[in-house]
Amino acid sequence: MQRRSIRLVGIVLPLVLITATAARSNVSATAHQAPISRSERCSRLSRQVDEAIEKHAKAMQVTEAKALQRKANRFCAAKKQAQGIRLLANALKVLGVAPVDPNQ
Repeated sequence: MQRRSIRLVGIVLPLVLITATAARSNVSATAHQAPISRSERCSRLSRQVDEAIEKHAKAMQVTEAKALQRKANRFCAAKKQAQGIRLLANALKVLGVAPVDPNQ
């Protein structure tokens, strides 16, 4: 009887330790992800605006959204990413699309 208990502990204990280690490494990987840079945020939002324009091609707001996107891309290229990000978010709102936050 005692040998069975020892065998059972010998089998179950490593499985518990492996599971706990895997869970801890997943938590630490997501907790320590570096935030994306502003220029990367500009690129991602610009792609999102492109996709939204394709989906809403018949909308009257497409012209306004494209103008905002062009202006935003100029800001992003001129190292004024904060203004560019705001304009890209506004372009998405004009199209009725919520900007996707990559940190969520």
